Amino acid sequence: MADEQKPKERKERKKVTEPATEDSILTTTAKAIGAAAGKIASMAGVEPAPAPPHTMSTKPMKLQKKNKHRLPRWQKKAQQKAGAAQAAV
Repeated sequence: MADEQKPKERKERKKVTEPATEDSILTTTAKAIGAAAGKIASMAGVEPAPAPPHTMSTKPMKLQKKNKHRLPRWQKKAQQKAGAAQAAV
């Protein structure tokens, strides 16, 4: 019995939580204030500013793909022979 080993129990790791920092507290309060201000403004009848119209993009256009496809060698040779035969006639 001394040779028998008990299976080791795994200990659960504690999850590391980030401490409450001033940045996270500030961002959550800013979001809450913004949401409350939006609700008050909608109750007062203030309409949001209309979105600006979409303008054309100033980015350069992409090059259009060419509709060429490469012929297999045997077809290319056949076309060359046919062209040469027509030119000889």
